[in-house]
Amino acid sequence: MLMELKVSNFAIIENVHLQFKSGLNILTGETGAGKSVLLKSLALLMGVKGSSESIRTGFQQAAIEGSFDISHRADIQKKLKDLAIETEDNLLIVKRVLAEDKSRIYINGSLNTLNTLRDLVAPLIEVAGQAAPLIEMTGQFDNRHLLSKSYHLDLLDQYVGVFSQRLEFQKKFAEWKNLLEEISRLLADSQNKAQRLDFLAFQRDEIETLDLDPVKDLDLEFEIKRLKNSSRLLNFVDQAEDLLVSGSDAATQRLSVILKRAFELMQMDPEFAKKSEQLRQAKTLIEDVVFDLRQYGDKIHSDPQKLESMEQRLSGLRKLQKKFGTSIEEIFSAFVQIKSEIQTLQNIDTHIAEMQKNASEIHVQLKKLAKELHQRRLAGSKLLADSVNNELLDLNMKGVRFHVEVSELPELNITGGSDVEFMSQASTKDPHRPLAKFASGGELSRILLSLKRVVGSGQHPRTYLFDEVDAGVSGETAEKVGRKLHSIAQGQQVICVTHLPQVAAFGDVHFYIHKSNPTATNAKKFSAVSMEVEELGKQERVNEIARLISGEKISKTSLAHAQELLKEAR
Repeated sequence: MLMELKVSNFAIIENVHLQFKSGLNILTGETGAGKSVLLKSLALLMGVKGSSESIRTGFQQAAIEGSFDISHRADIQKKLKDLAIETEDNLLIVKRVLAEDKSRIYINGSLNTLNTLRDLVAPLIEVAGQAAPLIEMTGQFDNRHLLSKSYHLDLLDQYVGVFSQRLEFQKKFAEWKNLLEEISRLLADSQNKAQRLDFLAFQRDEIETLDLDPVKDLDLEFEIKRLKNSSRLLNFVDQAEDLLVSGSDAATQRLSVILKRAFELMQMDPEFAKKSEQLRQAKTLIEDVVFDLRQYGDKIHSDPQKLESMEQRLSGLRKLQKKFGTSIEEIFSAFVQIKSEIQTLQNIDTHIAEMQKNASEIHVQLKKLAKELHQRRLAGSKLLADSVNNELLDLNMKGVRFHVEVSELPELNITGGSDVEFMSQASTKDPHRPLAKFASGGELSRILLSLKRVVGSGQHPRTYLFDEVDAGVSGETAEKVGRKLHSIAQGQQVICVTHLPQVAAFGDVHFYIHKSNPTATNAKKFSAVSMEVEELGKQERVNEIARLISGEKISKTSLAHAQELLKEAR
């Protein structure tokens, strides 16, 4: 529901703030007062392209802001969540800023695009009448309004009651399309099967030949360094043994001499025994170290052949790391994937045949479901047309006939196999013509009004904007139009521009649009009138309906008539 509309410096609007209500909102005013300008500002909120030419003379930018209550629109809430646009109190706030340099769009305070705006707001408002061409946005923007063939199909399916079957069809259709895409991909792979298999087999053999060892290969580089430096390491072992234990000048020999003298001193001072023990431990430790060094030296061999073999293995490992990953685990993972793809390619023909069989079975099911949907749509189309035509007769549209054209498509699509389009016929002698191309503003409004009466409000509540719904009607018919508008507005919102007192009397809230002369201060600065909108109170509403009855000269009779209309409408 559209809760608020704020417009500033747009065309003849200087500053307007409207607070719409649920139910039937009536807009009245003199011819040329600016009702069409207000409708254009609403169209901007729905995604119509803006122009800097619409900026009020003397100002640098115009702003249009609308607040929508989306508490009953889970679909819009989901879209906002998917777009990562935050919401508060279930409000969608849209702002358009038109400027000479660059125009901007804000959705809940976030800068956004025109396409996103259309996708979010267009499903919230249904427009018919003179304003409808302003929002001609079918196709890629998925807009649902009376000039959209996709909306025609939605309304017919809602009337016939086949939405559950249609959803079932859509799921199967998506499954079928996914299968076809996968088959197409596999067929492309199959054409290059031999070449791909050769390549994969080469990669598999390359990894297998190296016979990777996760433990040994981790130390491969260290082992190579040790082999390369074996002579230096052995030389160190020999030198260490020589200095520590061999020869008369070795460290252990010197310690033996010191220990002998220390033993003699122990006789003089028993406390000296502790010091002697530490010297003995040092001698033992040196002997242990030398023993370990000897064992280490025994393991080191200068083996050129082994070194060459290990260097070749390291070179092979480096090549694999460049192709498949830096770690041995990553190479093993790639190896598993390669073997899996080889197995898939070797069995690809059988796999494709199975998938083609599956796709063919689903297609048979789809054709059956599409046929059932089409038959129900055909049967329901005549009932819908007859019901709408009865409503149109009630609305004094005796010459106009409504028709639902349902034809079978050569190929299936996401909604089945039916092409649905609403048509109109000016007289029995004229052919049926597409509603979107040939219906007038008044006809569109009354056809939408009739459709809503026959089909109902649909799955989601929305705002309906009717313009020229009262064109060419009066008296009893005008009262019927008002009563139908009021019934549609129950539980949702209708905004209706009207010139008829009988229609205006059914409003739950009434707005009066008029022009005001510029103030003395503004008159010096700008030579332009301004449009104003005010919500009417009880007595003001009586006066406005009386003005609609008798014109500018309001009489006692017209006032009494206005009060009577309001009383009857309740």
